[in-house]
Amino acid sequence: MKITKVESVAVDRFLFAKIYTDEGIVGYGESGAWGFLEPSAAAIDKFGEYLTGKNPLLIEHHWQYMYRFSHFRGAAIMGALSALDIALWDIAGKNFGVPVHQLLGGKTREKARVYYHVFGSTRDQLINGVKEAKLKGFTAVGHLTPFLDEGRNLPYFKTHVSKMREAIDAVRMYRDAVGDEVDLCIEIHRRLSPAEAVVLARGIEEFHPLFYEDPILPDNFDAMGLVANGISIPIATGERLHSIHEFQMLLSRGAVQYIRPDVCLAGGITHTKKIAALAEAHYVGVVPHNPLGPISTAACLQIAAAIPNFTIQEYPLGEHEPPKSEIVNKPLELREGFLMIPEAPGIGIEITEDAPERFPAVSRPVNTRLHVDGSVLDQ
Repeated sequence: MKITKVESVAVDRFLFAKIYTDEGIVGYGESGAWGFLEPSAAAIDKFGEYLTGKNPLLIEHHWQYMYRFSHFRGAAIMGALSALDIALWDIAGKNFGVPVHQLLGGKTREKARVYYHVFGSTRDQLINGVKEAKLKGFTAVGHLTPFLDEGRNLPYFKTHVSKMREAIDAVRMYRDAVGDEVDLCIEIHRRLSPAEAVVLARGIEEFHPLFYEDPILPDNFDAMGLVANGISIPIATGERLHSIHEFQMLLSRGAVQYIRPDVCLAGGITHTKKIAALAEAHYVGVVPHNPLGPISTAACLQIAAAIPNFTIQEYPLGEHEPPKSEIVNKPLELREGFLMIPEAPGIGIEITEDAPERFPAVSRPVNTRLHVDGSVLDQ
């Protein structure tokens, strides 16, 4: 079997890779470089020049070849490599007539617990979102900010004391809204300094969040370790990291209790499986990052099925609603807060032929929030 064509496919706000073979098997993958899909598409096409004519089943070799051929990487490049790796695994599964998780050692579970996204620009919207998630049968809610999901066009300012007290009170209200039947995955989106992160974590400790996600910028692993050592709730981070080497540095510092590799950014299924094994050696759980499209969710489920230290899966809004539900041939099955592990060959899902025409590509504008003093703010 040989690869005959590789193409990047932009649909709505998602970027997919599609690999064709001379035996009629087609594989699908997705890039997680959501802020830079245009350069990631160019990287998919460039890697495609190498892959065309090759045996698609030499997945590890192709991964190493593409990763190591150039001296420069980054999110756009790794998103492309990840998309192609997922597509190669999809081809392998279809070739052997089994789901990808069977090729990774078989299932460790029948279904994957997921957490529901909750958004809101007001406190009432966030509280109602938590309640609605519980009514829908979810046992965990995430993307849940103790601040507000305000527009990036609004200048920001709060005193330290109001910022901390309002955030702590928000988590208390979320807990009161759902009791102990729902876990809270508190999302900070890198908005705090290390000092603020410690103050807030200590303030919400009594509400027992499942994890405290990205309290500070993720670039300095030592700083994340200092935060982790100063608090008593688990940190979840890793969605921006690209390699096992970065995750090893994070883990060796005791800076994380739940890692968040993005299968569409951190090297696809090949590399994410290795990252999960590193975490397993540190008794650290895996919470795959997934704010993307349906191919990402399907690939995440193959990892969730095959690793022993899977904790919970991010379940983005709209997965079973248009346009996402109509991009694919058949949405994944959701039952009472769990996604069922697909048993179809490959990753278990495919993009429909007319998806690019029905849902044209949407470019994401450059838009960052500012403080009232004009400086850049993370949100």
